[in-house]
Amino acid sequence: QVQLVESGGGLVQPGGSLRLTCSASGFTLDYATIGWFRQAPGKAREGVVCIRRSDGKIYYIDSVKGRFTISRDNHQNTVYLQMNSLKPDDTAVYYCATGTFSDNYCNYDYWGSGTQLTASF
Repeated sequence: QVQLVESGGGLVQPGGSLRLTCSASGFTLDYATIGWFRQAPGKAREGVVCIRRSDGKIYYIDSVKGRFTISRDNHQNTVYLQMNSLKPDDTAVYYCATGTFSDNYCNYDYWGSGTQLTASF
């Protein structure tokens, strides 16, 4: 049974940093396409970053390039999202997810319950 549990969200001032953690179970990370998406109030889901299973290539959306970094610890079956230089527009619920990669997109089949990030003074 695939399970993903996110943690690490919270309130941070613009310009600050935060690291999200995703604990995965029921599958092996190093054989999975894994990533994060977010959803802000009143907005559609937005894929933030994804690691393609076949070759480990990482895809970031333009708005987070240079600020966010995804990493994984295959031994611990854990994925991290380091977020720096946070902006108010980054405010959203962040979800860790796994699925497949096709047509240059990560298509997610499983995700966790999410963790709230709020970047505000």
